[in-house]
Amino acid sequence: MTTTYHLNVNELSIELLNSIKLAFKDKTIDIVVSEAVDETEYLLASPNNKTYLMQAAKDLEEGKGITFSVNELQEKYGK
Repeated sequence: MTTTYHLNVNELSIELLNSIKLAFKDKTIDIVVSEAVDETEYLLASPNNKTYLMQAAKDLEEGKGITFSVNELQEKYGK
């Protein structure tokens, strides 16, 4: 079983540890701590990607997008 906890460091508590102990009772576990990455910052970090995404957003705002109905999407890509 894999469980991911997304929380602020200030939310760490003995209750959290106890809930992990209960969920993985008598098992050996790995605990990996990493700083969460803001998806928007990540996507905009590359200059080329940022240019592409900003232009795509501008195109949508100007009505240059392609629209599909739910049925059309399901027909094209399956349910």
